[in-house]
Amino acid sequence: MADVFISYAHTTSKQAQAAAAALRTAGYSVWLDDDLAVHREFTSAIEEQLAAAKAALVIWSADAARSAWVLSEANRAREDRKLVQLVIDKTRLPMPFDQVQCADFSGWMGEGDHPNWRKVVASIAELAGKTETAPQPAASFPAAAPLALPDKPSIAVLPFANLSNDPEQEYFAEGMVEEIVQALTRFKDLFVIGSGSTFAFKSRSVSPQEAARILGVRYVLEGSVRKAGNRVRITASLTDATAGAQIWTNRFEDTLDDVFALQDRVALATAGAIEPTVSAAEMARAVRRPTGDLGSYDLYLRGIAALRDQTKEGWSQAQACFERAVRLDPEYGVAWSMLSAAHLVALQFGWSGPDDAALHVELARHARREALRTAADNEFVLSTAALGLMDVDMDLEGAVDLVERAIAMNPGSAAVWMYSGMVRLRTGEIDLAAEHYERATRLDPIGRVGQHASGFLAGPRFLQGRYEEAIMLCKRYLQSTDSPIPYAILAACYGRLGDRIAAQTALASYRDRSSQTVEGYIRVVSPTAAHQQAWLDAIAAARGPDSAG
Repeated sequence: MADVFISYAHTTSKQAQAAAAALRTAGYSVWLDDDLAVHREFTSAIEEQLAAAKAALVIWSADAARSAWVLSEANRAREDRKLVQLVIDKTRLPMPFDQVQCADFSGWMGEGDHPNWRKVVASIAELAGKTETAPQPAASFPAAAPLALPDKPSIAVLPFANLSNDPEQEYFAEGMVEEIVQALTRFKDLFVIGSGSTFAFKSRSVSPQEAARILGVRYVLEGSVRKAGNRVRITASLTDATAGAQIWTNRFEDTLDDVFALQDRVALATAGAIEPTVSAAEMARAVRRPTGDLGSYDLYLRGIAALRDQTKEGWSQAQACFERAVRLDPEYGVAWSMLSAAHLVALQFGWSGPDDAALHVELARHARREALRTAADNEFVLSTAALGLMDVDMDLEGAVDLVERAIAMNPGSAAVWMYSGMVRLRTGEIDLAAEHYERATRLDPIGRVGQHASGFLAGPRFLQGRYEEAIMLCKRYLQSTDSPIPYAILAACYGRLGDRIAAQTALASYRDRSSQTVEGYIRVVSPTAAHQQAWLDAIAAARGPDSAG
C-alpha cells in the first residue's frame, strides 16, 4: 500500500504525474488510478488504496470539482483527517472542502520549484510521520542566458519516470530514453540533444519550458515507464516549449518477452510519429510568419505546407517555393529533392501539357542530381531520388538500391517506407509493396504521409483482387487529394465488379483532372505485362462496348 493517494480529474493528469514523481523523489510511495491493475475491480481497489494511504492529495480543478469520484475520494480523506489539497486554477472549492486549508497552485504545470510545493510536502510528511524531504527544485540549476535555437527543429528527450516502484527498473527507463534519442538522430532534419545532457535532469523536477530554455531546444519529449509482472506500459508526450502546448501523446503496452526488441519498437514508433508532428508544427509556424525576407528553410516549409490539399495549384505553389529555396541556398539537398518530386508529380498526374513534358523531365533530373550531390546521407533524399530513377530513367535496379539504403539509414521514417512501396509496386512485388504502404501508415496514422500511403495502397489491393477494399481506400484518399490516379483505380475496380455507371463516372472524373489517358498512365506504371493487362482489361470493362475512348 502507498503512503500517498492522489485524487484528480484526468484533464490534469500531467500535474498529477508530476506531483507523483516529485513525491517519489522525496521518498514516498504514491498511488494514482493509473496504477490500477488490469484484473482488479476499480471501485474496491480505489477504496482499499485510499483507506490504507497515510495522506490523500487532492488536485482541485474545474473538472475535479464536478467529478463525483474526486468529491467522494476527497470526502473520505477529510473524514479520515488525512486530506491535503491544492488548486491549480481559480475554481471555487465545493463545500465543505472550502473550510480546509488549500494551497494555491494557479497555473501550475508540475514545476518542482513552485513556492507552495514545500507546504504540500510538509503536510504530507506530518501525516505520514516522516521528516520532510522536499524534492530538489528546478531553481537549483545554474541560471544561464537562453541558448539560441538551432536553424532546424530541435528536440530533447528528458529522463523517463520509473513508475514501477522498483528501483531496479531504472535501467529500463534509461534504456528507453537512449533508444528514442538514437532513433531520432536518424532524422537528418532534426537537431537532437544527446542523452548525456538530458540525464542531468534526472531526479530533479523541471518543467518542459525550463528544460528547453537550458538546453536550447523548441520541443521536449517526456515519458514514464511502468512495469508490472511481465507487462510494461510506456507513455510519452511531446511539448512545444515555446508555445507551452502539448502537441502529441501516445501510450505503448506490451509484454517483456524481449526487452530490447520492445525498446527498439517503441523508439522507432515514437520517432516516426514525432518527426511528422514536428514537421507539421514547423510548417504552421512558417505559414503564420509575415512574408518578407524569408530564408531558404522557411520557403521549404511553405512549399511543404502548400502540398497539404494535394491540388494542382498547391503543387504549382510548392514548386515555386522550392525553386526560390534552392536559389537562396544551392546546398539545400532536401529542397532540391522536393523540387525534383514536384516535377515528377506534374508528369505522372498529367498536370503538364505535352510540350512541357520534356522540360519537366530535364528539370527533375537536374534537381535529383543536385539533391544527391548535397545530401546523399539523407534518407528522404535517397528515397525521393529513387522515384526519379524509376519514373524518368526507368532504372528499377538503381531505385531499389536507393530505397534499401534509405530504410537502413532510418527504418522509423514513414516517408521512406511509402517511397519503398512505390518502388516495390513497380518491380512487381505486389505483396511487399502493400506491406511497405501499411508500415508507412502505421508510423504516421493521422499525418500527411500516412494519408498518401493509405491511398497508394489501393493499387496493390486492386492487383490482389481486393476490389472493395481498394474502392474504400480511394474514396478516403480523395477527401485529401485532387490527384487523378484514385479515379483511375476506381474505374478499374468498378469495371471488375460490373458497376458500369460508377466506372464511367470515375473515368469522367479522371479525364477532368488529367491530360494523360488512363491507358497511357497504366502503360507507364505497370510493373509487368501481366499486371498491365489486368489494368487494361478492367478499364476496358469499365468503358463497355458502347463507350467512346
